Amino acid sequence: MAIDPICKMEVDEKTASLKSEYEGKTYYFCAPGCKKTFEEDPKKYIE
Repeated sequence: MAIDPICKMEVDEKTASLKSEYEGKTYYFCAPGCKKTFEEDPKKYIE
């Protein structure tokens, strides 16, 4: 399971339809709003 970097919910990588690539890593999201928020400023949400 992956963790949505915005809301911290668990997301199953195998069934997730919402994902984004950033600096060579794939991030998974539970909802379109989380994906959009991440893509607007990804550095804010990764360590």
